[in-house]
Amino acid sequence: MTDPEKQARIFKVLSVGTRVRMINLLKRRSLCVNALARTLDITPAAISQHLRVLRDADIVIADKQGYFVHYRINKETLAEWSKITQDLLRVED
Repeated sequence: MTDPEKQARIFKVLSVGTRVRMINLLKRRSLCVNALARTLDITPAAISQHLRVLRDADIVIADKQGYFVHYRINKETLAEWSKITQDLLRVED
């Protein structure tokens, strides 16, 4: 059984559409703040705020590449979240 607080935290992180869109983009490839901002048509400052939440939740990982920081999905955390949400939403007879 998973801690209800952890389940609630997952849904809180995913409750913002921009974060969900960012996760979908980062599942495909790593991107920097400016690339995310251009793709999602929002400011780099807004992207940075969302990335802070995603980093705190351990769903994204920052990789310094030269002058830029590229962000990618933490596949282990995503797999854990998938299992937790499936367990929560499973209907038992």
